[in-house]
Amino acid sequence: MYAKVHGREGEVLVAVCDKELLGKTFTEDDLVMDVREDFFKGELIKPDSLGGFLGKASILNLVGNGVVNRAVIEGFVDADSVLEICGIKHAQVVEL
Repeated sequence: MYAKVHGREGEVLVAVCDKELLGKTFTEDDLVMDVREDFFKGELIKPDSLGGFLGKASILNLVGNGVVNRAVIEGFVDADSVLEICGIKHAQVVEL
């Protein structure tokens, strides 16, 4: 998994994707998911350290079945809020 921390307007955005999805684009109907290297490619992490990254964030952008499933299990994402594009899970979380 790749994890990258972005600071934006006083918020901490954490972007994480499954390693094999980096640099790919998925299109289904009118939905497009672009897993851009400049946004997602940060530190290469192991799944068991994902919670440490997600716990720092006020905004999450997660792409990939492995990443999203792990985030659901750890309580960061509601499974009912997960979108799938071409069978690839995507979740965004914003803390209000």
